[in-house]
Amino acid sequence: MTTERATIVKADFTRWLPAIAKTTNRKTVLTISGIAVLGGLAFGPTAVAAPVTGPHAGAVAAIDLATGKTRQQATVESALTTGENTSESTPSAGRPSRDELIPHGVEGAQSRIPLDDAQLANARAIVEAAKDSGVGKRGAVIGVATSLQESKLYNLGHLGAYNDHDSQGLFQQRPSSGWGSPDQITDPEYASKAFFGALKNIGGWQDLPLTAAAQTVQVSAYPYAYAQWEEQAADIVARLW
Repeated sequence: MTTERATIVKADFTRWLPAIAKTTNRKTVLTISGIAVLGGLAFGPTAVAAPVTGPHAGAVAAIDLATGKTRQQATVESALTTGENTSESTPSAGRPSRDELIPHGVEGAQSRIPLDDAQLANARAIVEAAKDSGVGKRGAVIGVATSLQESKLYNLGHLGAYNDHDSQGLFQQRPSSGWGSPDQITDPEYASKAFFGALKNIGGWQDLPLTAAAQTVQVSAYPYAYAQWEEQAADIVARLW
């Protein structure tokens, strides 16, 4: 992307970023015009995982352009925002342990982004849906990590010409692949429970690495991309559980 084009995308994205519409069914949908594709595809709830091909190269571009932050700045600010450290083996009173949240260890380099109130609210909706769906703390980590990759925890509406097929919502689920109507998949509670319902259909999902479990549900073009969010997702779940 040229410097001039990046400036245009940043200006367009920043202009639309505050345009968040709150509706009566608790859903907050962010619609964006003039944004590069976030990366990662969510196909149908019964899809089969594609082979791992390597790490995703461009998943963070849209939010970085919107905020004007570098990756180093994002990492420092996110650590301050979450205030958590899952590397400690002894959890605070009432908090899940690292072994519960990351039982298989993290895979590869980890990414972090700062979170605003909208992102934290969406993360909370995912955590609550994990409780209701019976997938527990580990399932919640998988769900939050998946949404971090797919939408950076923003409830995205249709992005017009820049949309990835008909993908929308926290998990970039597709109405054409059977995930639900646009209104349903942009409802954080519905979308989260749809994701966890598909996760529960994977035999032995609890024993899979996070990126394998997420990829089996999502069938992303970047199947290894989910792994990079495991530690931040665990921090978020530890905070909100």
